[in-house]
Amino acid sequence: MGITVSRKRTAKATTARKRRQFRVRKKVVGTAERPRLAVFRSSKHIVAQVIDDTKGHTLVAASSVEADVRGADGTKSDKSVKVGELVAQRAKDAGITKVVFDRAGNRYAGRIVKLAEAAREGGLEF
Repeated sequence: MGITVSRKRTAKATTARKRRQFRVRKKVVGTAERPRLAVFRSSKHIVAQVIDDTKGHTLVAASSVEADVRGADGTKSDKSVKVGELVAQRAKDAGITKVVFDRAGNRYAGRIVKLAEAAREGGLEF
């Protein structure tokens, strides 16, 4: 199972991100009192989940794939803001106010920052 020439850089970047993600995940753990806000970013979409790691349950989730976000006009950054607002609103409805932010090995820049700031403005504390 070799890697083709056109995907070498992508494979290296993915491996490096997974390594960072594993290193951070050793320290960032969500509990029932303070669950983990995990963010997944692909080239087109972004997903945010509030996870209780002690039980292994996803408590709240929001994604740019959802119909109301996907249909909205704007850039990927604009949709990240919408996802951040959605996850904050759903978390507040579920009684969650404090979370631990898990950027999943991604750099804290761009869409990750937009989602985090929107979640903070929506009432989540991290």
